[in-house]
Amino acid sequence: MSTTTYGWLVLLFPLVGMLSIAFGFRSPLGRRAGWIATTAIFLSFLASLGALISLQSHAVGDRQLVSSLWDYASTVGVDAKLSILVDPLSVYMILVVTGISTMIHLYSISYMDKDKGYARYFAYLNFFVFSMLLLVLAGNFLLLIVGWAFVGAASYLLISFWYRRTTATRAGIKAFVINVVGDVGLVLGTYFIFKHSGTLDFLKTFKAVEAGAFGHNGDADLTAGCLLLMVGAFAKSAQIPLHTWLPDAMEGPTPVSALIHAATMVTAGVYLIARMHTLFELAPVAQDVGGAIGCLTLLIASTIALTQTDIKRVIAYSTMSQIGYMIMGVSVGAYAAGMFHLMTHAFFKALLFMGAGSVIGAMGGEQSMEKMGGFRKALPFTYGCFIVGGLALSGVPPFSGFFSKDEILLVTGEEGGWHWALYVLGYVGAFMTAIYTFRMIFRTFHGEPCAEARELEAGHQHHAAVPFNPANGEEEDQDVGFPGPSHPIAETHLPMKVAMSVLAVGAVGAGLVQIPNVDYVIDNFLRPSFATSPLYEPHTKDGLLWFGLALGTVLGLSGIALAYRIWVARPGTSTVIRQRAGALYTLFVNKWYFDEAIDAIIVRPFAAAGAFARDTFERRVIDETIVGGTTGLVRAGSAAVRAAQSGFIRYYAALLVIGITGVGFYFLLQS
Repeated sequence: MSTTTYGWLVLLFPLVGMLSIAFGFRSPLGRRAGWIATTAIFLSFLASLGALISLQSHAVGDRQLVSSLWDYASTVGVDAKLSILVDPLSVYMILVVTGISTMIHLYSISYMDKDKGYARYFAYLNFFVFSMLLLVLAGNFLLLIVGWAFVGAASYLLISFWYRRTTATRAGIKAFVINVVGDVGLVLGTYFIFKHSGTLDFLKTFKAVEAGAFGHNGDADLTAGCLLLMVGAFAKSAQIPLHTWLPDAMEGPTPVSALIHAATMVTAGVYLIARMHTLFELAPVAQDVGGAIGCLTLLIASTIALTQTDIKRVIAYSTMSQIGYMIMGVSVGAYAAGMFHLMTHAFFKALLFMGAGSVIGAMGGEQSMEKMGGFRKALPFTYGCFIVGGLALSGVPPFSGFFSKDEILLVTGEEGGWHWALYVLGYVGAFMTAIYTFRMIFRTFHGEPCAEARELEAGHQHHAAVPFNPANGEEEDQDVGFPGPSHPIAETHLPMKVAMSVLAVGAVGAGLVQIPNVDYVIDNFLRPSFATSPLYEPHTKDGLLWFGLALGTVLGLSGIALAYRIWVARPGTSTVIRQRAGALYTLFVNKWYFDEAIDAIIVRPFAAAGAFARDTFERRVIDETIVGGTTGLVRAGSAAVRAAQSGFIRYYAALLVIGITGVGFYFLLQS
């Protein structure tokens, strides 16, 4: 079987799974939908492995393979084909997407068991994975835009899955609207590039650009195109200021949060910049913008995570911060390091979300850490997984995050110049990461056991007596469109435990494939996709390497120690710090007022303009003046015509004579 055939199979399996569940073979599938969906994604993962093995059989210089099913725009002179590009970068991405998604599907089989929208959920989940795979395997800009839009639509469906919750539907709409802003940027950026290259095919575009398609006068267009592509990347990957949808996306089921944050959607922006590296290297302004925004995002997200009390939102802001590292990495030329962190992050972030789902299930749906505590003995397996994920996220050796995050910072430091600011600030973010991660762990699993923890220790799982929305306290029922009556814990459900165990192994050992000065497996594998890049070179500054690894370890352990001192050794210290921080704490807990600023600058003015158009312009100008005036004129004319219709033949004959006489006089005067 050819390498590209494996690529088509990667797309086919989740598509068939989605359609099978959606149509249900003309009969309700019930709980079989979960296994059908999971099997479809697992088969896609096996096809990804097949693509990997097959690709390795090609010569290093022949590992960028394009396959087209048909050309659907040749009549208008555009090479827009239904084509996929199978190369090391796309194979790397599909392995991550399908592998992590398989575990999330497996986890969901048990987690969503009591929800009445079970089959619909798995149809959406398969559609989401298919959309992400289409985006990754696209061989041209047109198919990329289609996959990009599909991912946005799928995110709306999953975030607002519990559609009878007003908070969920609003969050889904918010995510969709902000992502559409990014879609517009992607489309406009594509236009600027197509304007000079004359092609939509990726490989042809890159060759045209390298051959000077933009020329001296096209520099502005290339920079504009790359900046617009960046807008698409920032929206999809939740980088400031287009990030506000990401925390609200926590309104979806917890496995959805894991899928969006770990394997799909938010990594799309990182992939886009890496894929378009040929363009970005000729537009250094866009690269600098990407590096600065990534660094700023990781810092701002870290400060917000220090103050949040919703366990899922803490992890969400952590995702935003870690994606900031990746965006910064691929923007400064650390392509392999950025993609390496994408993989390791997928393992430990999915693991943390799954652990959070187990805790929330034990709490009967409650997500506030203010009401949690002491789950260490009640949820030993979940606690162990949280520790593994937390250590990987904090960059403590030998866990995976230690190797990948420090490699990004190493390459950033090697660049020199103003990138040294990114290097230093990146380590500041690493220190804060360790603090907020173990703040979450200590507040959830240590201290005095809460009532729910005591119930679990006694052998009973807590279920909320009255279902409620944890976001606003509204009472809810448990019908379709609302969460089910309960969600289970990992300790009692094997599919959840298996999924978390696999991810925990990855969070521990995935970093070992890229041990500094031993073997750069990821670098070597991805090299053919970046063969023309002058930035893709081995790391040579060993002194900076070992300094960075030591500094990262010290900062990670110091952050954990500080969190232990504040929230375990000396309870109440956090209250004192909060009081002394004053305005700074207020800024962080209110998320730097980004939502309020966007509301004041964009939402309210547009809403006011819409209200004016509806209530003033449309009613007075359109309805009363134009429509009303035209209607009045027609009515007056029709009234005059009706008045002339008397029914007397002598009147009609007189009018006929007068008309003929008038016509006769007209022709006499013209002669």
